[in-house]
Amino acid sequence: MARQDKGTAGRRRARFSATVAALLAAGLAVGGCGAGGERTSADRAKGEGARTAPAAPDGGAGTVNPEGAEGAAEEHRRPSSAPAPDYLSTFALDVDTASYGYARRTLAEGRLPDPATVRPEEFVNSFRPDYPRPEDNGFSVTLDGARAGQDGWSLVRVGLATRAADRSGERPPAALTFVVDVSGSMAEPGRLDLVKESLGLLADELRDDDSIGLVTFSDQAETRLPLTRVGDARGRIREVVDSLATSSSTNVEAGVRTGYDVAVEGHREGATNRVVLLSDALANTGATEAGAILERIGAERKRYGITLFGVGVGSDYGDAFMEQLADRGDGQTTYVSDSAQARKVFVDQLPAHVELRARDAKAQVSFDRRTVERFRLIGYENRAVADEDFRNDRVDGGEVGAGHTVTALYAVRTRAGATGPVATATVRWLDPATRAPHERSGSVGTAALAGDLWAGGHDSLQLTAVTAYFADALRGGDLPGAPGLRALAERAEAIAGRSGSAVVRELAVAVRQADGLRGPTEGATREGELQSGDPYS
Repeated sequence: MARQDKGTAGRRRARFSATVAALLAAGLAVGGCGAGGERTSADRAKGEGARTAPAAPDGGAGTVNPEGAEGAAEEHRRPSSAPAPDYLSTFALDVDTASYGYARRTLAEGRLPDPATVRPEEFVNSFRPDYPRPEDNGFSVTLDGARAGQDGWSLVRVGLATRAADRSGERPPAALTFVVDVSGSMAEPGRLDLVKESLGLLADELRDDDSIGLVTFSDQAETRLPLTRVGDARGRIREVVDSLATSSSTNVEAGVRTGYDVAVEGHREGATNRVVLLSDALANTGATEAGAILERIGAERKRYGITLFGVGVGSDYGDAFMEQLADRGDGQTTYVSDSAQARKVFVDQLPAHVELRARDAKAQVSFDRRTVERFRLIGYENRAVADEDFRNDRVDGGEVGAGHTVTALYAVRTRAGATGPVATATVRWLDPATRAPHERSGSVGTAALAGDLWAGGHDSLQLTAVTAYFADALRGGDLPGAPGLRALAERAEAIAGRSGSAVVRELAVAVRQADGLRGPTEGATREGELQSGDPYS
């Protein structure tokens, strides 16, 4: 029977290092999908969704229609009872990438990242597989996979993609309110200076009909520029950006509150209205917990459709704080540490992504109980959605822009000798303009899992596997078939050599750095583990 963790109350957002440490110390970090190794939905609710390595919003099989599938009832941990069988996996789409960017920065500075800041889905989604693109404004759905080791384990990849933006074509105007941290902690190189550079780049990329507002905050917040049409105001925008300088303490609450005041006052019907928070998210004045700000962010999202995009900077970064803000604002987070990353976000991505393709997007993967014994979704713990809420459009999903890809990777153990369908993935989203619901599906069978993961011809799938295994290793996981860090670095280097990809080479460097920091024995495969232009940016 499939053995799975389920979220009963939807998405779990709060992630705190102390909770993770306490759970690990208590021995609640579980391995594989074996008996006694899963956390039930009741366990997850008690732990507020603490980000332990293997816990996952798993589910699974048989049919795309949740009304016709066997769902898992809410369970409570009992010493003598096992989790109920469950073949559905449901989660909100996530296009965040901040976790990977911050991990790279931390490793480059000679430190291992805090496991609580490592989210595998953000490592995986930092790279863009060449999935087929739809011709319309929906999603393409692509499923593939390969054997990942002995004992019947495979990796199954669910890939979703939206149509790319036409830079010269028509799109709704953007109304972007930038909320910029100018507190004393932003004086460090790579913080405010990088923010100013990024805003200067963006001012040149936006169209005349777009609008920009600018709010700064330290101990208090100040509106430096109300929402203003870019048109003839580019010079004024640059003057305001150039004048930014650091001040005293960090009152994120005041900045976000004032930013939303500006965004609401300048709200444009029919435009993409967004608040962009640029900060190290190290709040030390005003309300320093996300809960005091979340209500306002959620209210304006529902009332005006204003979303939040969080851009993190700095060697010390309030990852959990920023993620909670962006989640409530139905937005996303990213992290920049140098000029190249700033250019990628503010020149290559943000201007295009102001064109939305989907709101409240969710995915549900149905595994076939005749062929699948066990499975585990790698990451997405804090994006879990109750299976019965997949078609409940009042339950939040993710916002997805033009040209995005979203990847979900599953470790799947098939039944010995079984052949036939393995999984069907369905994505559901609301049209950004009309809020009409749409769905699209794709499937994969046992024949697609016959090849070996590490054999030739699978560079895209191998890269997804390397990033997922890397993230899992950083947070102390034990995924079936996972090579050691040294082997992962070698495989990343081989992919970079074949593709010429600079971003994959950066990944290989990061894996090598982690291997060195963990010591000569930890980087090797642990006893009992199984051996087994830029196209990806």
